[in-house]
Amino acid sequence: MLGESCRSKDNTSVAEQKKNLPDRFLVILGVAQDAGYPQIGCTKECCNTFWQGKEEKKHITCLALVDRKANQYWLFEATPDITYQLKRVQSYLTVKDDYSPDGIFLTHAHIGHYSGLMQLGREALGAKDIPVWTMPRLDSFLKHNGPWSQLVSLNNIQLHSLRADSIVNVNNSLKITPVRVPHRDEFSETVGFVIESDQKKILFIPDIDKWEKWNKPIIEEIGKVDVALLDGTFYKNGELPGRDMREVPHPFVEESMQLFSALYPAEKSKIRFIHFNHTNPLLKKESAEKNKVKAAGFGIAEEGMIIEL
Repeated sequence: MLGESCRSKDNTSVAEQKKNLPDRFLVILGVAQDAGYPQIGCTKECCNTFWQGKEEKKHITCLALVDRKANQYWLFEATPDITYQLKRVQSYLTVKDDYSPDGIFLTHAHIGHYSGLMQLGREALGAKDIPVWTMPRLDSFLKHNGPWSQLVSLNNIQLHSLRADSIVNVNNSLKITPVRVPHRDEFSETVGFVIESDQKKILFIPDIDKWEKWNKPIIEEIGKVDVALLDGTFYKNGELPGRDMREVPHPFVEESMQLFSALYPAEKSKIRFIHFNHTNPLLKKESAEKNKVKAAGFGIAEEGMIIEL
């Protein structure tokens, strides 16, 4: 059970949370799909409600792993919203104004997951040797394609190769394990991550084509962890009128809820859907679909949510 390990900005402010922050935790810095919310060029009701002041901006999916005792933090994904997201992390640290994370872990080469790296270059932050952990194809892509190659040659970032199912110990208390997942791999492999302390494990899979395409049974993987942040890009089939959704395969939230329907309540409560397209009603403050997901025993990731490790 999650109990008090997950807390959302909906019921506690950042200032209130900071008074009783755990020593180690994940904080959710964004929940939207790669193009964010509102999405560029969208004139439909889903985005018009933002421009009308009825909905808040939602930042692109990103996590920060924070160790307050060590005053260290690591990002999962470098999004186009990295400026805001690095600023927000400062409010959780014991020593502020360190805008260089101790490392960045990237899932794959789709725009919402790595293009924020450009803000680390000499035109912006001018970072020095930030470790960036990638799978081999993404490592090669960044080394051999501009403008990313300039980040490498100017030592703004320092690339480190990941291997699937091979543990990275980021400090004495925390370790990260990449897990390969099937996705549209035009420029790189795609991975999720298991983020682990000596007490808890978190599974983070923001992108996957379909659960049945994976060589690991997702229900078994949920059973191994305390919290599972899972791909919720689209709520249902037909969400993109006039477009063949087979071109952008993801497990629809409706499909996932059906797949997980036989889980015990304690197992269902581990699941937090994340990475919502701008058309997804789970992005809204309130919606019938959001109520349905919660009534079924599942959770919805919210910006500012703290997950204790």
